This record gives sequence, C-alpha cells and structure tokens, in this order.
Amino acid sequence: MKKNRREFLSNSLALGLAPMLIDSPFRQFAMTEKSKKSLKILILGGTSFLGPHQIAYALERGHQVSIFTRGKTVPKIHTKLFDKVEKLVGDRENNLESLKKRTWDVVIDNSGRKTKWTEETAKLLVDNVDLYLYTSSISVYFPFHGADFSEKRKLVTIMPKNADPSDIPTYEYGIMKANSEIATINSFGINRSIIVRPTLIVGPGDRTDRFPYWLTRIEKGGDVIIPGSRNEVVQYIDVRDLAEWMIRLLENKITGTFNGSGPGFSMTTNAFVHGIHASFNSPINYIQIDDINFLRKNQLTGIQPWVIQLPKYKGMSKTENNKAIAAGLNFRPLSETVQATRKWWYSNAVSDDRRSNILYGTKSFMNKEQGIISQWNDFKK
Repeated sequence: MKKNRREFLSNSLALGLAPMLIDSPFRQFAMTEKSKKSLKILILGGTSFLGPHQIAYALERGHQVSIFTRGKTVPKIHTKLFDKVEKLVGDRENNLESLKKRTWDVVIDNSGRKTKWTEETAKLLVDNVDLYLYTSSISVYFPFHGADFSEKRKLVTIMPKNADPSDIPTYEYGIMKANSEIATINSFGINRSIIVRPTLIVGPGDRTDRFPYWLTRIEKGGDVIIPGSRNEVVQYIDVRDLAEWMIRLLENKITGTFNGSGPGFSMTTNAFVHGIHASFNSPINYIQIDDINFLRKNQLTGIQPWVIQLPKYKGMSKTENNKAIAAGLNFRPLSETVQATRKWWYSNAVSDDRRSNILYGTKSFMNKEQGIISQWNDFKK
C-alpha cells in the first residue's frame, strides 16, 4: 500500500529530509536574500531570547532595526549584530520619550509584560507605524480544557472568582496577554494588528533549562525516565522558525491572530525523546512511568517542553497551527534544533555554573531520578 502524504512528510521530518520538500510546511524559508522592500523595524525588547534571532534575520533581509530597552540586558547570542542596530533607551513603565516623534514601518512588541505597557506604546505609535505585532502566548488559553485550541477559542480576560490559589499566577499571565492583544487591536484595528501566540520556544539562546535539560540528560545516558503515556503529544517551536516567520509576516503585511506552535505534525513525547537521542551516541535505558498519581506524587507533571495531561493542562500541547502554516510558518527538523542548541550550550555564551547546575545542582531532577526509579520499581510489584 502506498504511504499517504501525511505519513511521507512525517517520516521525512524524522529523517531530517524535510528541507528537500519544496511544497511542505517543513521546508526551510530561512533564506538570506533581501526582502523586496527594506523596512524600518522597531522592536520593543530585543535583547533576550527571541529578539536577537529576529534581528539577525531582519538584517539579513536588508531591513533597518531599532530596539527599545532599559539598556540593562546584555544579549547572549548574535552579539556582534547589535553594533548594526539603533539602541533606544527608556522604560515602558514610565519613560517612552525616545519613541516620540519617530516613525517606523512596523513594531514588534516582545516585552509586553503589562497590559498598560501595550496600551501606552500602541497609542503612542498608532499614527507613526503601519503594523503592530504583539508577541502573546498560548497561556491565553488557560485552563486548557476542551478540544478547541484554534485562534477562535474564547479567552479568559478577568480572574475567575473561584480560581484555585495555586492557579492564580498562571491565570494572571494569560489574562495579561489576552488583554494586551485586545489593547493592540483597539489601537491599530484588525487590519493593522498581528497577534502571535507561541507555544514553548526552544533553541540556541534559551534562557530556561527546559530544552537543554533533555540534551544534557540524554547525552549523559543511563536510566532515563519518560514521564506519561506513550500517546501523549508535545508541542514546541524552534526560536529561529518563530523569529523568521514573524519578520515575513511583517514583510508580506499578513495580519490576524496565529498560534505559533510546532512541530508540523502530531509528535508524541516518546518520539521527541528518541528524536533527540538520534543526535547522540549515549547508551540509554528508557523507563516509561505512566501512572498519573505516581507522577503527581513525585512532581513529575511538568518536565518541559511537555506537560503531563492533568485536567487543567490537557490541551496545552494541542493548539492548532493550520492557520499559521497557511501564513508561511515552517519547521526545521528536530535534529537541527538539537545540533544548534548543543553548539550554543557548550559555547562561552553559557556559564560553567549553569551547565553544572543542570547536572548536579540541588534542584536538578537528575539527582532525584534514580530514587524515583527505585520507587517506581517497588510501586509496580
């Protein structure tokens, strides 16, 4: 029987052949030829994780970039490119002076951590900028109940009266992002606004240890826990795929709201782990722990980038990305994400202390793993 197209694409991705498929969402569009029109791009933020990759791609495409920051965060990746960027210093809380009486073609709001910040910058720039791209989050969908995780899902914009105290920080973040999306559209209108809701972002420059943990753990080898059942799914997106797609949305003036999630097919957690292992040569014995009560008791419900399917998080890895793919989002093979992240992880950009802590620190899961495996073996008896 002939394989259908979906099977062919999925298998090609696993083998790292996806860039050869010229009409698939897995083809790499990270080309360096210049855009047809040079844009003046303002990035609010720009020095953390996503911003440097946006800057790198924008400069390759022939655009001019200004960044607005407090001047305190030192970029850890693409550092030399910041000599080619206009640096505006201020504070979104109380000092927007350097943004006044200036014009840009587009703005990317990466640092919107308060709705007030987005409201004020959008109002200030509405007559001097054509498009406003707000970097939101899939956290706007919390709690992740139900089956519809398309961009049309109704969002929570006020704190529920009966919210569990342990959920309040997660609610607050999602509500802030949802209301910031609304503030963007209220100022710029639907036809001049772009809302991107990324899933968990991974890749070189990551300021968290959720993806580097798996690289380090699998490279170390030995008995490795895979938490959850074999049919659970994971979603993540390579920071470069996200950054480059956002720049192309601006180039092509594609407005609307999009889930920025990958990969381009339904990937199970086991496929994710085995996909990373393919880039290493370490001997491993996988231990599948699929009892939800045992996982919860041992705090194994959130080893990123997936979240065990507890009721409030069950749909977190099931956001729809068809609309984003239709708008040009495409995906590198996992092997490329692993290799680029690994190269960065062992560079001078990452401190020896950080690399050591992920292996031996007091909060390292690796220090607890053997004890949990012993408990699991006793539990199964």
